[in-house]
Amino acid sequence: MKNTGMTRSLDQLGRIVIPKEMRMSMGIDVGDPLEFYMDIETGFLSMRKYIGVACNLCNAVEDLTYFRNSLLCKKCIQELKGNIGVSRTPAPMVKKPAYKGKRVNQSSQRLVERLRKMVHEHPHAKQGEYAQWLGVSQGRISQLKKLL
Repeated sequence: MKNTGMTRSLDQLGRIVIPKEMRMSMGIDVGDPLEFYMDIETGFLSMRKYIGVACNLCNAVEDLTYFRNSLLCKKCIQELKGNIGVSRTPAPMVKKPAYKGKRVNQSSQRLVERLRKMVHEHPHAKQGEYAQWLGVSQGRISQLKKLL
């Protein structure tokens, strides 16, 4: 169960507005019937779009069996038993980060000396250019300039 963080108040007639985001994500349109569930012990109230008395997989209304809080028809049960129309869930694709080579940490003193040399050679270069030449970030260049 997901906590949405949304709250709504009841009006004088006991009505409540279901937020548009929730109606859209649940496929509930104006005029759709809803069914409510409640757990008296915990005070939990929930609802879902009413699907009626039909198979939860194919919406058939004949030869229904109740299995784990769902209605299934005889045909769907047979197909599930025989793995007919059942496909394996593909393994999730994990993106590997782009390899940028091994990062070598350079001592601050060495970087300061190299930066001092570059500033003398290229006094009008931008901070981004210094960073690119030294292979460090612009923020690191800013830190090194303070040490100069």
